[in-house]
Amino acid sequence: MSWNPAIEPGCPDAVGVDAIETLIVPRARDLGGFEVRRALPAPNRQMVGPFIFFDQAGPAELLTGQGVDVRPHPHIGLGTVTYLYRGDFHHRDSTGADQMIRPGALNWMVAGRGVSHSERTSAAARTGPNSLFGIQTWLALPDSHEDMAPMFEHHGKEALPVIEDRGVSVRLILGDAYGQKAPATMFSETFYADVTLEAGCRLPMPDDHEDRGIYIVEGSISVAGQEYEASQMMVFRPGDRITVAAGGQGARLMILGGATLSGPRYIWWNFVASSKDRIEEAKAEWRAKDWGKGRFDLPIDDRDEHIPLPD
Repeated sequence: MSWNPAIEPGCPDAVGVDAIETLIVPRARDLGGFEVRRALPAPNRQMVGPFIFFDQAGPAELLTGQGVDVRPHPHIGLGTVTYLYRGDFHHRDSTGADQMIRPGALNWMVAGRGVSHSERTSAAARTGPNSLFGIQTWLALPDSHEDMAPMFEHHGKEALPVIEDRGVSVRLILGDAYGQKAPATMFSETFYADVTLEAGCRLPMPDDHEDRGIYIVEGSISVAGQEYEASQMMVFRPGDRITVAAGGQGARLMILGGATLSGPRYIWWNFVASSKDRIEEAKAEWRAKDWGKGRFDLPIDDRDEHIPLPD
């Protein structure tokens, strides 16, 4: 299969550097044993399409017995994706989902009016040294779906479309791009993909989405002859035809974007909403700990602890 349907894909020097509307350099934070870099939200850019939160976790090497324990915590108004390159997580949530997430697979949890979940390194991984490296991102829901019932989907690595040709591999995680469609249920126009490029190989960005961005996970790419290194995100002007080229060591990228929402979103802790009132209501219900009688419950098999509402 030809991975690029465009007849004339262009080349990196066919556009100016000003095609990059926003360049984001995330700050690193040490969370006690592993590093997190947050690209979204940024001071000069809240969202790329529906993507409102984007964290790189790791790479980290953990000793025997060590792991990550993200205790049960709440969300509203968004969908979450944890995508791993190395390691594993045991996901449990208040919809009843109980699912391992491993490299290349998709866990898609949609909070809607309210959900809680936990993510923990598996017991099997803790029996020896283990790795953690991945991306967690949130997608804000459109107005029409903010109050939907929460839901969860898992799609294994083999279920996600892969487009390959001439040193380029694209695994489509969400939405549609390059003539392919990922299986997860979407509520607004979206694309999200894991891309690997061999040295010098070129990637034309999808040109049928309003907002488009690239996060460089490893290696480097060039745009209009200027090189950009790992742990940078760039957001491109709508409508421009963009092609990027991998540097001498190749590159691994996450490409993302889609349609902009009808308006900005408020974000507080783990809550995303189109109004402050929705966030205040969610805060009050999580603080009340009235599990199973309002919008929030705890995961069925992970009810002994939870993350309290911040002061």
